[in-house]
Amino acid sequence: MTIADQKSSSDGKVWGFFKRPFRPSGNTAVTTSSTSSSHNAPQHSNGPQGDGSNPQATNSVSSVARSLLPTRRRLKLDPHNKLYFPCEPGKQVRSAIRIKNTSKSFVAFKFQTTAPKSCFMRPPGAILSPGESIIATVFKFVEVPENNEKLVDQKSRVKFKIMSLKVKGAMDYVPELFDELKDQVAIEQILRVVFLDPERSTPAMEKLKRQLADADAALEERKKPPEDTGPKIIGEGLVIDEWKERRERYLARQQVEGVDSA
Repeated sequence: MTIADQKSSSDGKVWGFFKRPFRPSGNTAVTTSSTSSSHNAPQHSNGPQGDGSNPQATNSVSSVARSLLPTRRRLKLDPHNKLYFPCEPGKQVRSAIRIKNTSKSFVAFKFQTTAPKSCFMRPPGAILSPGESIIATVFKFVEVPENNEKLVDQKSRVKFKIMSLKVKGAMDYVPELFDELKDQVAIEQILRVVFLDPERSTPAMEKLKRQLADADAALEERKKPPEDTGPKIIGEGLVIDEWKERRERYLARQQVEGVDSA
């Protein structure tokens, strides 16, 4: 091959190199793809949703957990879950229950019954200070059973419910408190009626008699007028007599001083 032929072939290769389209290198391609992927990827903020938490879901879970917890009692009842009545058909009989405020705040309580026509409570409700207790009396008319059935061996359908409500302080009791603040009312206990044979001496019957006697004594104590603990006022005559004595001593002292000076 001649020199001229070699030059023509090398020139053709050079021109062919410049005619080829430009192709980026491997590193450039990787950088471009990574940049495009970063633009297409979803953006995650550093806010509260970044860790997957949902405040509304958390609040709903906590409210459900609180509802599953047992209600904290504000009152202590004696008897705890029953009301004992002497079984005397055709008569109005009484039961008693001691209610004590075991919380650190003032608490109002209220009675409810499934038989308001034949039952009533005294008092139907009250406000107790922390640690205060009261004996409530429950009245019930015992209906005559059919077919001479024994009420002592049967369960009564009549039930009582005691509700409580936390109040700010000492105030007059009004039943409307439980309607105005019904979201804060707690059901303390459902009381079931149990009839006792008045002719049999049982521990429950003897305890009922003692509680009824205490309830009667407390009622008589509340009927008494409050004692006057204010300062005693001295009678007008005593005050005038004391003033006269002081005046006479003063005049006598003045006369003695006048004689000495003379």
